Amino acid sequence: MKPKIFIDGREGTTGLQIYDRLGGREDIELLAIEEGLRKDERERRRLLNAADLVFLCLPDDAARQAVSLIENSHTRVIDASTAHRTAPGWVYGFPELSAAQRIAIAQAGRVANPGCHASGFISLVYPLLRIGLLPDDAELTCFSLTGYSGGGKKMIADYEKKPRRPALDAPRIYGLSLRHKHLKEMTAVTGLARPPVFCPVVADYYKGMATAVALFRNQLKGGPGPEELQKRLTEYYAGQALVHVAPFMGEGILADPGFLEANAAAGENDLEIFVCGNQEQMILVSRFDNLGKGASGAAVQNMNLMLGFEETKGLQPS
Repeated sequence: MKPKIFIDGREGTTGLQIYDRLGGREDIELLAIEEGLRKDERERRRLLNAADLVFLCLPDDAARQAVSLIENSHTRVIDASTAHRTAPGWVYGFPELSAAQRIAIAQAGRVANPGCHASGFISLVYPLLRIGLLPDDAELTCFSLTGYSGGGKKMIADYEKKPRRPALDAPRIYGLSLRHKHLKEMTAVTGLARPPVFCPVVADYYKGMATAVALFRNQLKGGPGPEELQKRLTEYYAGQALVHVAPFMGEGILADPGFLEANAAAGENDLEIFVCGNQEQMILVSRFDNLGKGASGAAVQNMNLMLGFEETKGLQPS
């Protein structure tokens, strides 16, 4: 029998993107809720318990409430909210971290889908700690540029309204209290002793993300330069279908000299890592779609693993 899938919160940005990736698949059965019953607890409870796997595309409190409505032991859950990313009993849904992480996701009943900014940061920092290049007490800074779709329906409407506020024409730094909701998972999953100084920036384009972590060479054990660091990251992610490390092309040399566009991966489901800089200072950059590997694409990847499908089914990069 085909596994039954229910997207709770399908009308939101993440839910719609998940549906777009699943709507044409013939190996699953999508359960739908009638428009007039979207907020009906009884009907949601019925569908949550009828499904083999549920995507929660809801605000944090609503996601916790949805989990409480599941009354059986067979419904498996992928939560796209922040609610369970560091919660006991939940597996963090980033399979490229390690072979053990991929197995844990495949066997899990509860998977927390990573945050978009967190995906960018963790993809860069986790390997450095795991292979012993970076100490866990490292003091890091992170800048992360995202398209406005990451802010959900309200922000999308704000940016696409005509006429709109002139302030939206320029990139905007936010999270100025330095307590962004992704910091908890960024710290816990990597194993850092303290959170990074994290500066997110939203700009006037729909989707795409570039997350950057700056390093001094003397922060790294053994003092590898950028070329050696690129080699080590390439080895770490070897064989991964949806995480790639770009070749090191020399100091300051890129296809478009001096620039990495944050929207270049829009519409894709994979993540690409760049190592830039010189022999004393380096910048690591992860570039991906905040709605792809940063949200809905990652959720479908986790579903594929949990249900025994080919991991990249429906997610092959172009």
